Amino acid sequence: MMPFPIHIDILSLIIKGIIIGIAASAPMGPVGILCVQRTQKKGRWYGFATGIGASASDLIYALISGAGMSFVVDFINNPVYKFYLQLAGGLMLLAFGLISFFSNPLKNAHSSGQREKGTLIHNMVTAFFITLSNPLIILLFIALFAQFNFIIPNQPILMGVGYASMIGGALLWWYGLTWLVDKIRAKFDQTGVIIINRVIGSCVIFFSLVSLIGTLFNIYLFPKLPLQQ
Repeated sequence: MMPFPIHIDILSLIIKGIIIGIAASAPMGPVGILCVQRTQKKGRWYGFATGIGASASDLIYALISGAGMSFVVDFINNPVYKFYLQLAGGLMLLAFGLISFFSNPLKNAHSSGQREKGTLIHNMVTAFFITLSNPLIILLFIALFAQFNFIIPNQPILMGVGYASMIGGALLWWYGLTWLVDKIRAKFDQTGVIIINRVIGSCVIFFSLVSLIGTLFNIYLFPKLPLQQ
């Protein structure tokens, strides 16, 4: 009887990882703008290479966030502390959503006015270090991990599956974004970037409000996996 629930738990973990990967990558920060610019000026695969570099950097911060939360597993599993952690996570997600909705992603973006395309590796590496220069992404990962009950202590194989799924979700986002920008390249202007950012912000705000209501009324949309018990 055991293999079946384990299979279901792994599927649940994969879905959570994909959602977290998309949620962490979707806000249109400097790298998102850079990805759009490179797709428009250099071609789709240069934009996608930018997304790969950003995803690799995000993975580093996700591992740091997960390791930090694993060290306080007793704190996380305590029902009272878990309530406050998820409440704080929901509030942080709400803050990220509001910032994403009201901010102008183009304000601090630098145009990639390079005359030469550079190699795909070069585009990947530059995006990696740009993303790595923003350690505040750790707060977003902590909030997402708390809301999705993503951390499974003492289960490195399962967590490996989770992190791999998270990378898959991030790459899925960058693949979809570059595909969209490439298809409507002539019509995709600065207004399009702002619209995408506001749609993303609205989705994050909606999810955070649902999560906060669920936390307050002890209704968890993404319950903890049985393997964590």
